Amino acid sequence: MQANVTGTIYIVDDDEDFRNSMQWLLESANHNVVTFSSARSFLDEFNGETGCMLLDVRMPEINGLALQQIMQERNIQIPIIVISGHGDIQMAVSAMKQGALDFLEKPFDGDVLLRLVNKALTKANKARLENSEVQEIQNCFASLSRREKEVMGLVVAGNANREIAEELDISPKTVEVHRSRVMSKMRAGSLAVLVKQAARLNEAS
Repeated sequence: MQANVTGTIYIVDDDEDFRNSMQWLLESANHNVVTFSSARSFLDEFNGETGCMLLDVRMPEINGLALQQIMQERNIQIPIIVISGHGDIQMAVSAMKQGALDFLEKPFDGDVLLRLVNKALTKANKARLENSEVQEIQNCFASLSRREKEVMGLVVAGNANREIAEELDISPKTVEVHRSRVMSKMRAGSLAVLVKQAARLNEAS
């Protein structure tokens, strides 16, 4: 089976035999895999690359649920597939409530795992692309002057140039100049695009 999507799969499990078998399965499907024997080693070595995680919920020192919490606090946003052994279902359900993508109970079918991994990596790549687009919009918005930001706010709220001119006590001609600069600096080809950009800025704030 070929890997359909890119990204690194992080396996965090204190069972060496399980880590090795999962690494073999995933690498045989052309996935890039990095393994960790503890939550601490993952936290120490994670470099921010796009990917997903296979996480054992029952581990010494820092268990899977605690690692999830730490990742949230550190804004490490990668999809997590929780691996649970017999008797760990309640922990797995708790992990799902904390935002895990899915959970598998040992033993599980390799094809099921591969499908979940592809789903997780697809989600991770989509999030990375969206974050990149939002960052670009934020950079463009930061380049606007204070007055241009005021004009943009009034434009996306649906105000006509004349209404903006009255609101800001400037001439309609000046509004047109600011509006043109806003469209150029935001790289917005239309008013509809500018409105969508403003909405994404609000969501990200």
